Amino acid sequence: MRVLVVEDEPLLADAIAEWLRDEAHAVDIAYDGGAALERLHVHAYDVVVLDRDLPVVHGDDVCREVVGSESPARVLMLTASAEITDRVGGLALGADDYLTKPFAFPELAARVHSLGRRSRPAAPPVLTRAGITLDPARHQVFRDGHYVPLSKKEFAVLAELLRADGAVVSAEFLLEKAWDEHVDPFTGVVRLTILKLRRKLGEPSVVETVTGVGYRIP
Repeated sequence: MRVLVVEDEPLLADAIAEWLRDEAHAVDIAYDGGAALERLHVHAYDVVVLDRDLPVVHGDDVCREVVGSESPARVLMLTASAEITDRVGGLALGADDYLTKPFAFPELAARVHSLGRRSRPAAPPVLTRAGITLDPARHQVFRDGHYVPLSKKEFAVLAELLRADGAVVSAEFLLEKAWDEHVDPFTGVVRLTILKLRRKLGEPSVVETVTGVGYRIP
């Protein structure tokens, strides 16, 4: 998934991003509401982890922008206040979930994963196709019953190909979902990741290249 973390405390923002990257998500960071709006206008995010009390543009206004733009992104709002009225107010703005600080990183990651599933068409918890089984919760992949060790990016790319259910997935889409904004789109990183993925999954190859269009698992 592609996640935007919006938090004005750099240490906390970086810690959240690092934890989510360990879960194989592509994560961008914005340290104020203005920077968040700029990124939201450029990238299609699945989940926005949004601190409510932000400089430049308040978190409430960022939330309104996400909801008003009819973006499929789900909003997980963060706040230091545990008051019921604050939680109700955040949800009334259109936030999909609410988490008070301090929080446990495993809980935040679980909530992000749950919201990400809601931002897309329903998919089974375990993805299977062409003899491949991918379990997002356990971060495990098997082919014909044999465990296949994958890197985080290989896992993320394979998950997108399986979610496509046989449809062609473009390199641009894979780049958007599996890498953050710092990747150079001209490095051929998607092609290289596909080559490594094919090698690890073994023969016969299950990932097809559709010339000029993208990749698919038929």
